[in-house]
Parts: sequence; C-alpha cells; structure tokens
Amino acid sequence: MRLAIEHHTRYLFSEPQSRLVQMLRLTPSDTVDQTVLSWRIDVDCDVRLRDAVDGFGNKVTMLYAEGPIDGIAITVAGQVLTTESNGVVRGSHEPLPEGLFLRTTPRTEASDALAAFARPALGGDGAMLDRLHRWNRALAKRFPGVSDLPDSGVPAAQAFAASRPSSRDVAQIFVAGARAFDVPARYVSGYRQSEGGSCAPHGWAEAWVADLGWVGFDPSTGISPDEQYVRVAVGVDASGAAPIAGSRLGQGGEEMEVDLHVDRLGSDA
Repeated sequence: MRLAIEHHTRYLFSEPQSRLVQMLRLTPSDTVDQTVLSWRIDVDCDVRLRDAVDGFGNKVTMLYAEGPIDGIAITVAGQVLTTESNGVVRGSHEPLPEGLFLRTTPRTEASDALAAFARPALGGDGAMLDRLHRWNRALAKRFPGVSDLPDSGVPAAQAFAASRPSSRDVAQIFVAGARAFDVPARYVSGYRQSEGGSCAPHGWAEAWVADLGWVGFDPSTGISPDEQYVRVAVGVDASGAAPIAGSRLGQGGEEMEVDLHVDRLGSDA
C-alpha cells in the first residue's frame, strides 16, 4: 500500500522566545515491510537542522532556532510503501538487546489492578504469541473507541483507572502489563491511515516473542499493525518516542496545533 503523509505542527508562544532546541522523531526508517519513497521536513523560519540516529535506532532531526521567535511551524510530507507482515517487525535497526525493554519507567509501572486485569491473558498457559494477542484484545474490549489525543503525560496505572484513555495511554497500558509478566515490550509512535484521511499521530506497542522477534500490537483496535500503519520511533514509554520534544528559552506559555492527513494512494507490489 502506498501512503501519503502530511503532518503539520505549529507552536504559538504568548511571548517571544530567545532560543528553541527540539528533537524531531518524525522520519520513518526502511524495514523489510516499509519503504520510505520520499520524505522531507520544512520549517517556516530560519533554523539549523541536524540529522542523527538515537540510541534506540530511531532517525531523529535536531532543530536549533535563535530568537526572538513568537511561533514556529514544522511540516512533514512524504510517501511510504507498506506491505502486510502480520505485525512482525522485520529488518529494523536494533542496537539494543530486548531485555532493556523489561525496564519499568514511572509511566509504565503496573498497578495491582492493572496486573490483575492482565493476569488471565498473560499469566495463563499457551504460546506467548497467543497470550499477547489475548492481552491486546482484552484492552480493546475494555477501552473501545479510544481517540488519538495528544500525549497527556499520564502514567499507565492512572490511565487504566480512567474511563476514556487515548490510544497512547492504552499502548502504555499494554506495555506495563506485558513487563509485569516479564515480557519485553516497548512503545511505538507513528501513523495510521483511517477513513477520511484526517487523523492524529498514533501510538501502539511491540512485544518480544522468541523465534519471531518484535511483534506489533495495537490495543486501541485489538489487532496487530497492518499495511495501514507507518512505524516511526520506539521508546521505553510514550515520552521516549514523542514526535517532538525539546526545550525553549523564554517566558510565557505555548499552544500547539496539529493537522495530520494520511491518505491511501494505492496498492503497489
């Protein structure tokens, strides 16, 4: 499937900023089942951009801007060719051992209630892949129709206790539950094509399965990612895979506007 992505992010500051430093995790990498045909990042003011690869193997672009700056708009546009892989991640750059993703962070610590909910799926008998699929479906059933809302910074345990978590929250809940039963798991940020084309950045999870490697699970839908997904970055939690993160030097507040379109152009072999 050929997907066209256009992602606009605009920051507005209540007072001019002296300096901005941002890390952009906005560029997908090639894998066996994902080929980046074209990709570019544009900024509406004078900035310096430096491409790099972080410790998790994600492509990142460092953005440096000198003020005064009262707003900045970042536009990402490109096309990606995807194929069906049943959720198995093949050919990704993996500089770190899977055991690192057993590490719990403040945002992925499982509460007693979360672990108890995960136990029937993850603590039972059967192949690990089947148990993870059960866990994925259990979360989709408990939290139906979740939305792609901006990351609120809420820990998984708090999101589990809420009635309306976001797709990012439910992905972190999946990660927290898997790690509670000694399964390496990580958070994934990227894009998903949906009806209408207009959407927001999406979050899902990956878990390590012996003899298969990393396998994707989207607990907001109860399925594994298919050819409608574009995988961009991974991290130990949502903060570590955020599309844009950084700092600013200046007073006042900020507002963020996001406009994202993921459109299907056709199926290419």
